[in-house]
Amino acid sequence: MKISAPGFWRRLVSMIYESLLLVAVLFIASFVFHLIFRDTSSLFFRPAFQLYLLLVAGTYFTWFWTHGGQTLPMQTWKFRVISADGNRLTLKQAVARYLFAVIGIFCFGCGVIWALFDRDRQFLHDRLAGTRIVKLADKG
Repeated sequence: MKISAPGFWRRLVSMIYESLLLVAVLFIASFVFHLIFRDTSSLFFRPAFQLYLLLVAGTYFTWFWTHGGQTLPMQTWKFRVISADGNRLTLKQAVARYLFAVIGIFCFGCGVIWALFDRDRQFLHDRLAGTRIVKLADKG
């Protein structure tokens, strides 16, 4: 199967689709959290809730990336995340990619904007984690 690097704008639209699915996943996770921990006035409620959501999102991404290399939006857009040497992601690479992506996005999106200037058009979190996004060729 032939692979190539996907374009920046195509990946950006895929990320928007991904964010819609992630909001749904986090909504359900939030509902469960609030059912279990009803004391929202507790001093530790907000940081515990934020950490919980970060872990849920991390679990979502790392599971899909290590089990086939694709989330649902990535399947739709025919993208796959692989290691820099072309193999499947290890758990360590997937966790590193997720954490670097979170940091890069929260730093005014600099990790995503990086792809505009990268020689291979890869995101900063892919460079740092030793991974890359590839576009799978259409069958035909």
